[in-house]
Amino acid sequence: MDQILQPWPWYVSGPLIGLIVPSLLLLSGRTFGVSSSFRHICSIASPGKSRIAYLRDNDWRGESWNLLFVGGILIGAFVAARFLSAEAVVLLPTSLGTTGGMAELFLGGILVGFGTRYADGCTSGHTISGLANLKWASLIASLSFFAGGILKTAISQTLAN
Repeated sequence: MDQILQPWPWYVSGPLIGLIVPSLLLLSGRTFGVSSSFRHICSIASPGKSRIAYLRDNDWRGESWNLLFVGGILIGAFVAARFLSAEAVVLLPTSLGTTGGMAELFLGGILVGFGTRYADGCTSGHTISGLANLKWASLIASLSFFAGGILKTAISQTLAN
């Protein structure tokens, strides 16, 4: 039980995540990604009446498996944080509870949303699935994700000092 309550090492969790991609592809013919679920939710919220063709023409019923997958991620995260953690899980550092921290989170969310739409996929879709399928655009997107993360960390550390 102690091993379940502790974070798993990368050499266990990494291959398990990596096995999701070929399993999903071989068993269902689908590719891994999470950001498309937001499109499906928006399509459900405005069925057939959206002026945006991107939402109006989306076949969310045919992709409802993706919504179930994301629901499973949320439920699994809740169960893991609530029942399978040796210590309390802190979702956000206290520094982000300030007005400036909230503004940073809001701006970051907008940038991530824009980047996801602009890059035609999210970090998990490009870095896990796209790279596994040897897509050139996914390599560029993944390198950009990492570079952006390193740049953000460097800026945050500089401003903190």
